[in-house]
Amino acid sequence: MQEATEIFERRTTADVVFDALRSDIVSLNLLPGTKLSEVDVARRFGVSRQPVRDAFSRLANLDLILIRPQKATEVRGFSMERIAHARFVRLSVELEVIRRACTVWDQPRSAVLAQNIEGQRQAIDTGNDAQFHALDYEFHKHICYLAGYPLAFETIEECKQKVDRLCVLSLGREREVETLWQDHCGVADALTRGAAEEATTVARRHLGRLDDTIDEIHQKHSEYFE
Repeated sequence: MQEATEIFERRTTADVVFDALRSDIVSLNLLPGTKLSEVDVARRFGVSRQPVRDAFSRLANLDLILIRPQKATEVRGFSMERIAHARFVRLSVELEVIRRACTVWDQPRSAVLAQNIEGQRQAIDTGNDAQFHALDYEFHKHICYLAGYPLAFETIEECKQKVDRLCVLSLGREREVETLWQDHCGVADALTRGAAEEATTVARRHLGRLDDTIDEIHQKHSEYFE
């Protein structure tokens, strides 16, 4: 109880509600189409409806929920158009960041990625998909920050959020997680050697691996899509 109180003191109530709901949506604990009630959510967190309303507004801005006047709020389904646009923007930004990173990369930067990649390996070996997912996120963030473009990661993150739920679905298969890890190793190795063309080629292949997953999920779970 004391721990929960300290969390509420460090963050606003709306932050707590937002973070919890976003985690539930991205992890697919709340599937597309799930109805959300301000009253029920407020009761769950023991708060008033205003912070829940604020959290809902932030989630809607991320295209994670759909708020409709006079109708139930619900977890938003996937949009092929929004996903395609987000992935195009992310690819463009991330490839340019990697290209520029090659001009400044050094051994201390390589060491940061090596530690991250080792953590990914351990997560795979222990079957901890959630940990792998978190380290995957940190891997791409490290590259932007170490290259000197932290604001670029904000754009990447915004785009990534639109497809995170699909990424979670794909991480359930060991073969694909292993492939993603090998891609990360390839990008890190190319960065260490300053091989810009190789680094961007591997990164392009890496970021394009979701194509088949999106098509497969679209076919098997059309009800998740708008």
